[in-house]
Amino acid sequence: MEEKYVVIYKAFKDLEDDNYLYKKGDTYPREGLKPTKKRIAELSSKKNKIGEVLIEAVKVEKEDKE
Repeated sequence: MEEKYVVIYKAFKDLEDDNYLYKKGDTYPREGLKPTKKRIAELSSKKNKIGEVLIEAVKVEKEDKE
């Protein structure tokens, strides 16, 4: 299983991604971005500038490539 994240807060600009606007329901990170584990931990907790949990992990089944 692969772990991805979904935005659960109404919307936020990621200060470490050129102020990219993520909206509720968006997948985090957007394609082409590789955030650090520290950044994911910040956004997954209230230890960020907004003070709210912004993203949460979702489990994604990897497709078998035949």
